[in-house]
Amino acid sequence: MLASACGIAELWRDEPRPVTSLVPVRKKAWEAALGGRTAAKPHLAARLTRWPTRLVVDRSELPVEDDAFLHRLATDTWHGIEALVDVETGLPLDHLRFANASLAPRDTDIGDYTSTTNIGLYLAAIVGANRLGIISDDAARARLRAVFGTLRRLETYEGAYFNFYDTVSLERTSSLVSFVDWSWLLAGLTVARQAFPELVAETNVLIAAREFRLFYDPRYQLMAQGYDVHTHQRLPYHYGAFYTEARTGSLLAIARGEAPRQHWFEMHRTFPTESVQAYRGNERVVRPGPDRITDDYYEWQGIRYVPSWGGSMFEALMPTLFVDELHAAPRSLGRNGIAHVKAQRQYARRVLDYPVWGMSPCMLPSGHYEEFGVPPLGVRGYDAGVVTPHASALALAVAPQAAIRNLRELVRRYDIYGDFGLYDAVDPKTGTVAHAYLALDQAMIFLALVNHLERHAIQRTFSSDPKVKRVLPMVATERFFD
Repeated sequence: MLASACGIAELWRDEPRPVTSLVPVRKKAWEAALGGRTAAKPHLAARLTRWPTRLVVDRSELPVEDDAFLHRLATDTWHGIEALVDVETGLPLDHLRFANASLAPRDTDIGDYTSTTNIGLYLAAIVGANRLGIISDDAARARLRAVFGTLRRLETYEGAYFNFYDTVSLERTSSLVSFVDWSWLLAGLTVARQAFPELVAETNVLIAAREFRLFYDPRYQLMAQGYDVHTHQRLPYHYGAFYTEARTGSLLAIARGEAPRQHWFEMHRTFPTESVQAYRGNERVVRPGPDRITDDYYEWQGIRYVPSWGGSMFEALMPTLFVDELHAAPRSLGRNGIAHVKAQRQYARRVLDYPVWGMSPCMLPSGHYEEFGVPPLGVRGYDAGVVTPHASALALAVAPQAAIRNLRELVRRYDIYGDFGLYDAVDPKTGTVAHAYLALDQAMIFLALVNHLERHAIQRTFSSDPKVKRVLPMVATERFFD
């Protein structure tokens, strides 16, 4: 997303981010000593706690009853999340991709790096596994402390974490301090702190030194995408569109007193007709009051909605992993989540003639990671494409029955279920599956399942934080479609 509040010309400017990637020198030396990248792969695999034995699970093994199926999926998905953790550093690797239907480590693309988003969601997943009874309290605390210990060793910029690190050498591989990545790490740390009070001192040390003021731009009352330590400046782009995954970070910044309340209402719900989006419904109306709330929505095939940036499911519903928007903001965010799921289903069926639905950024069968979405749902809509299971899992928060039916249909139609749960994507036109597990997408699946199966466990834990609880009423003030 490249959005700003400083005019339409700025809103649609699309330029490369001025961010420097760094080569992990110590990691390259480690690989060279083992005979090169390919020769090092078995050594990388040996650092993981598990490795799959089957590419595809026999469908007959999977439970017929829905709750039992979801519990099985949650357990298998956790085993995959667990498998992606480097036992020496405690950090989750980014991905495993099995090329040419081979499970041999030498043939596998092992993404031995991680992001702060991966780390934050992993922390929350540890709490989720504990709440589901998969791991004990002691095991959960041990895993959390292993991550905390490594976080204390990572290079930071004025206490703020970079967005990518090597999981073997722990070298940073980027000069970017990312707003949205820091937001998800903070969300995970908040869940860990609330779930295990005995860890409060450790989590507070990690949380206290990092501030959103590095990203908040008072000129526009918006968050910059990040701060580049190579150029010593904020990126020139802002998270100006409201209905994206970045709203969780905005909520946390306001809760911590590092951005004013008005920041929440400065983000654009919709944009002028002359911008890009053609799917318009009503006229923009500014309601009187201190928050200057703008009521507006778009409409497509009878569905009213506030758009995301690209029309993807993870922009729309990733925040619901931590905030129960359906109940916290029933007249705005909650209804909008329902609308986005309905439009995703309708677009897949009526426009694409797909038997399954759910488009969001994911890995293609070719191994490339790309952004996908339903074009009408986005201000700058992504192209439609393959279907990813994490989109259905996220939909459990607002349309559980439709989500469960779609998950089961994915399993019935395609060889998409492996030892570690659902693979990352399938092309419904060909049936080709992307045999990959991504830490980000698997964590989204797992956390969504935990909330569905265990009475909103992650959402309740996150929202029990006193600072978050204090600002949650703010999200209920809008009525998107009145």
